[in-house]
Amino acid sequence: MLPLIGVLIVVAGFALRRNPLIVVTIAGIASALLAGMPIARIIDAFGSGFANSRSISLAFMVLPVVGLAERYGLQQRAKLLISTAAGLTAGRLLLVYLFIRQLTAALGLTSIGGVPQMVRPVIYPMAEGAVVRAYGDELPERVSDEVKAHSAAADTIGVFFGEDIFVAIGAVLLITSYVDATYHLALDALQIALWAIPTAIAAFVIHGFRLLRLDGRLTAMLASGTDKREDKP
Repeated sequence: MLPLIGVLIVVAGFALRRNPLIVVTIAGIASALLAGMPIARIIDAFGSGFANSRSISLAFMVLPVVGLAERYGLQQRAKLLISTAAGLTAGRLLLVYLFIRQLTAALGLTSIGGVPQMVRPVIYPMAEGAVVRAYGDELPERVSDEVKAHSAAADTIGVFFGEDIFVAIGAVLLITSYVDATYHLALDALQIALWAIPTAIAAFVIHGFRLLRLDGRLTAMLASGTDKREDKP
């Protein structure tokens, strides 16, 4: 029962709003020590875990690049670019991005998009620029949040439902290996990928319809905000 103290450390750390990475690390070390593991084995376990999942750290390498690009005006250039496209609204722009994101994910190119490296510095500023161009005013915070949410949703839904079409993606291989190990059923990865196509199409149609309605929703939000400002003395 002593190793379960690590769970209490995690609960206490989260309740005190401490750094999750530090809390989990301390909890893991405490549980291992209470379970009688030697220090060398604990260090080896941490090293093996990092080596097996080192690809996760690639995301941290992108952040300085994105930061430098934003520092030198990437968002401003994205807004300026969208201001020249008269017929492109925020909803239509995000619909195009949803299609591209889902298509590239279906081809296994899941790393070319993403919220930190694509949505935040490029897609969201372009969508916001389209709204500003259409209404010519500084956007209220709730309208900006709505555009942010739909920009991130377009990326997430596109990659989530598109990646399963690619046979060699980790999600498909995880499904086949888990079902084989747990239920002793041999699943063909190609069949899973093929059956993911109707789901991806349905996701695109449903979320695409939501994006087409986004422009009307933003218009209503801006109109209600204008009415409230005019009602103030």
